Amino acid sequence: MVIRGDECKRLHAGIFGDILCARMAKRGVAGLVTDGVIRDLAGVLDTGLPVWCQGTAAPASVAGLTFVGWQEPIACGGVAVFPNDVVVADGDGAVLIPVALLDDVIAAAVEQERLEGWIMTQVAAGLPLPGLYPPNEETRARYEAWAGTGRQEP
Repeated sequence: MVIRGDECKRLHAGIFGDILCARMAKRGVAGLVTDGVIRDLAGVLDTGLPVWCQGTAAPASVAGLTFVGWQEPIACGGVAVFPNDVVVADGDGAVLIPVALLDDVIAAAVEQERLEGWIMTQVAAGLPLPGLYPPNEETRARYEAWAGTGRQEP
C-alpha cells in the first residue's frame, strides 16, 4: 500500500488503527512496518498483527491519508523500498533486503548465526570475550576447524 506524501512520518496522529490492522490480519498480512505511529494500541495488539512503528498517538489521521497505489517504490525510515524487497523483522526491529541481494544475505546470515551459536558455546564454557567476540584470528581458526568437521550445530 502506498500513502502519498509524508503522512507516514507524522508522529502526532496514528496512521493505522485497530480496524485497519484487524482487516490486514484477516487478509493474511504478515506484519506492518511504518515510520509513522499507530493508534488504538490495545486493539492493534489484540489483532495479533506484528507491528513495527515509531510509537502511538490517539488522534486518527483519516483526513490526512490518501491511498494512491500498490506495488510502487516508497521511502520508509529513510530507506528506499521497492516491490519484492524482503523485510525481515523481530523484536529488535526490521531490516530491508533488496531482492537482488537476497541469496547473498541469506548465505551470510546462516553463516553468522552458526558462528554466533558456536561463540555462545564458548561463552558457556567460560571463555572470556576479548578475542572471542568479535573473533580474532585465533578464535576464527578454532571456529573454522570446528566448522570443518561438518558439524551443523555448535
